[in-house]
Amino acid sequence: MQQTSKKDQANIVELRDLKKHFEVGSKGIMFGIASNRQTVQAVDGVDLAIRTGETLGVVGESGCGKSTLGYTLLQLERATAGEVFFEGENITKLSNKELLPFRRKAQIIFQDAAAALDPRMTIGQSISEPLNVHRIVPIDDVDNRVEELLETVGMNPYFKNRYPHEFSGGQQQRIVIARALAVEPTFIVCDEPISALDVSIQAQIINLLEQLQDDLGLTYLFISHDLRVVRHISDRVAVMYLGKVVEESNSEDLYENPLHPYSQALLSSVPAPNPLLAKDKTRIILEGDVPSPINPPSGCRFRTRCPIAVDSCADSVPELRELKPNHLVACHLA
Repeated sequence: MQQTSKKDQANIVELRDLKKHFEVGSKGIMFGIASNRQTVQAVDGVDLAIRTGETLGVVGESGCGKSTLGYTLLQLERATAGEVFFEGENITKLSNKELLPFRRKAQIIFQDAAAALDPRMTIGQSISEPLNVHRIVPIDDVDNRVEELLETVGMNPYFKNRYPHEFSGGQQQRIVIARALAVEPTFIVCDEPISALDVSIQAQIINLLEQLQDDLGLTYLFISHDLRVVRHISDRVAVMYLGKVVEESNSEDLYENPLHPYSQALLSSVPAPNPLLAKDKTRIILEGDVPSPINPPSGCRFRTRCPIAVDSCADSVPELRELKPNHLVACHLA
């Protein structure tokens, strides 16, 4: 029987012109002076599709909107505008009660595992909570299921009566993964799940996530600032800058031949594993600071730091267009 490749799979998630803006500052009149709220454009018009069974990596500098994108996709933050389709259904208009079936299918692994676990609950209680909320298994079978989940992530099942502070950072992350798996999801947002861990532990968690994907048929949105890890685990990669996706391609093509000036600068910062190759590698240093998402530049948002920008880059926002097969770039000059 011929297997369907990932590129032929149907989309499990589709984002259409997704926006998430936050209002900051005070509103009203203070000391006789009117004060207006300002808007942070954290995610501003993102179009993405994630195929069933693949891993889509999202990279970019801190503050570019990666995590907000994941939270808005999961409806942990409600979208300001745009639509999120999950398995063909528009979930942006659903009430919290109507979202309950979606909550079972889509989960998240947070960056800070210690903060994601209730210190007053044993890890067995934390893992069993979603089992009870969604009534996954009969009450009498909950303990057995908790033990199975702990074994699945490489933990001793007899640890279920211990508290989070009794475990290392890597063990806590395994517990968070076990809790996410409790509801038998098909899609998981991995929000920088290894950034707080030692390098040796990072490799273990990445291997675990890959094994779980193979065994359970999971789909990942993998958010990270570690470009080497993203290349290893991702089938496709989307590069974000100041709330927008500026380039999207399959992993190997993007890393071997980035077309957007920001992607080129970002990837030039990745250390070469071979010192001999590092001598021939040219580092692209971007000048200036990242503009404020409260008042982003007109036209192309990267133009104020772009080494090839021209005056016309300020006139219109570049569309994400396909320059090569399955390789999309938002740049007037690419």
